[in-house]
Amino acid sequence: MRTLPIEPLTKAAFAPFGDVIETEGSAHFLINNGSTQRFDRLADVQLGTEQDQAVISIFRARTLPMPLTVRMLERHPLGSQAFIPLLGNAFLIVVAPAGGVPRSEDVRAFISDGRQGINYHKGVWHHPVLALHDQDDFLIVDRKGPGNNCDEFFFEACDLLSLDPSL
Repeated sequence: MRTLPIEPLTKAAFAPFGDVIETEGSAHFLINNGSTQRFDRLADVQLGTEQDQAVISIFRARTLPMPLTVRMLERHPLGSQAFIPLLGNAFLIVVAPAGGVPRSEDVRAFISDGRQGINYHKGVWHHPVLALHDQDDFLIVDRKGPGNNCDEFFFEACDLLSLDPSL
């Protein structure tokens, strides 16, 4: 079983999968008579049809036992999905390129510093939320509308991956 190396989350490294939502290095302008910095359009909500709506939710996630065996990935072919940590805790991100069936050799893992969120582009394969702190809250921006917007893929035993943040 291959152990996934965990990379720091950067805009450049994550670009094939979506957007890193962070203020660090992002352009901004002043609003509210100069009392507020606006970091505008850090990610775009991708919707598939005119009937789709962008919705905001909160997910409260439990930690999973580590090291974790990565057995499956999911994707949302009809819209993007953003995860923004609300409690400032680091979290893990496991992704594979959009397209057909994900290949284990293309899977990558990242760690957010707790001030960074991510926006998966439409069709990007990813593991469900991987909190490193129990009962961690995430603001979610994604698509609601008609049609199946969640595909799951389960790896064969020979392609399972290990994720160990202690390494």
